Amino acid sequence: MVQSAFAERLKQAMEERGFKQVDLLRIASERGQKLGKSQISQYVSGKTVPRPETLSFLAGVLGTSEQWLLGNEDAAREDAARENVARPNTKFEGVSTMRKFEKSSKLDHVSYDVRGPALDEAMRMEENGVHILKLNIGNPAPFGFRTPDEVVYDMASQLRDTEGYSDSRGLFSARKAIMQYDQIKGIPNVSMSDIYTGNGVSELINLIMQAMVNTGDEILVPSPDYPLWTACVTLAGGVPVHYLCDEQADWLPDVDDIRAKVSSNTKAIVIINPNNPTGALYPREVLEEIVEVARENQLIILSDEIYDRLVMDGEEHVSIASLAPDLFCITFNGLSKSHMIAGWRIGWMSISGNKRLGRGLMEGINMMSNMRLCSNVPAQSIVQTALGGHQSVKGYVVPGGRVRNQRDFVYERLCAIDGVSVVKPKAAFYIFPRLDPQKFNITDDEQFQLDLLQDKKVLIVPGKGFNWTTPGYFRIVFLPRRAVLGEALDKLEDFLRYYRQ
Repeated sequence: MVQSAFAERLKQAMEERGFKQVDLLRIASERGQKLGKSQISQYVSGKTVPRPETLSFLAGVLGTSEQWLLGNEDAAREDAARENVARPNTKFEGVSTMRKFEKSSKLDHVSYDVRGPALDEAMRMEENGVHILKLNIGNPAPFGFRTPDEVVYDMASQLRDTEGYSDSRGLFSARKAIMQYDQIKGIPNVSMSDIYTGNGVSELINLIMQAMVNTGDEILVPSPDYPLWTACVTLAGGVPVHYLCDEQADWLPDVDDIRAKVSSNTKAIVIINPNNPTGALYPREVLEEIVEVARENQLIILSDEIYDRLVMDGEEHVSIASLAPDLFCITFNGLSKSHMIAGWRIGWMSISGNKRLGRGLMEGINMMSNMRLCSNVPAQSIVQTALGGHQSVKGYVVPGGRVRNQRDFVYERLCAIDGVSVVKPKAAFYIFPRLDPQKFNITDDEQFQLDLLQDKKVLIVPGKGFNWTTPGYFRIVFLPRRAVLGEALDKLEDFLRYYRQ
């Protein structure tokens, strides 16, 4: 019967690829293919065969032909001969081995564990009806943070006017507002032509690395870092060299370590201030020391300041470019976090300081900017309103504000857990606790992450995901409301009562 032949071929192909039924379900979900658990079970047991659309999906995933799966040898042979490609175990005489496609070797040393294997496992668990408490991604909207009404209104009212491409750098109104914001921050020598909008800062980080980095160039990157910086340096053919941020000094950069890691191949230094994942805010004195190192070694300064409006405890954010008018600086910022519109993808970078030092690089930036045509135009249209109007974020970070209250709550709860130590963050919405190595014996961060997920249904990101090599650290996002945070921390506390590696 066709059903039994199909079932045998399906099981054979799954075994050769090392697939289980759950793997097919996961891939189907990722690709938007309708495929249920009961359907797979019926196929494997030989009770039924799939409809053409599902059959085509299964054949594609398993690397075989539809006819081979159905047990139709003659038709499968004709297909293979026509395509000059063999199907699994068909062994047709005179037909070459199937060509397989692997990921690029450029990705061998690239990781982004903020959305990594553990998230895949969490999604699989959710598909099976398990509720997961996600403390892994700084995405404000799912946690009830709303975009200011005025910003939403302006976006809606301008949609018809933003259907076409803009200038590759961005709309005049957006860049004008950004330039004025840079002036308020004290960033020197920024003109309209020095500002580039992007689909979030993430796109611009990749753009600048592709434009700037030659094979073998070294870029100084903080550890811990936001992992996209390290990934983009690597993808561009450069070498990320991680300088240490010192936990004992409230996670501030270790300037002596920066100096020690500068070499003749060093081209630039990356600053993430306020810092993700630690929530550290760099004081003027430390920034001045970093500027001096850059000045002595003629380095480009790349400063990621996306959280500059999420500063607490009465502190002030200082843009490092304001301290370096004689150096070539690029400052990155955006609205994703400050205006709770991460999904709208609007960020920018501003070139400042001594631009004569980077004329060639600016040609490369223009080329890369032109190649992607432009960033999201509807999102650009609200930059002027967002930067010039009421800053609702201020209400979140003052005493009594939601972000500050949640920060204080999480900090106090973590401090009360035996074996946990943590530096109180001054900015952003992340906290980076440490587990006592003698008490918990953490040797594998990723295993800790997975064990916590499977035991307590809580998802965090381990320190390794931020290029921090010492095991036993992890990042918590404190955007969820206090009740959710309390539930997650109750589970973490109970987990740590018995967990040892």
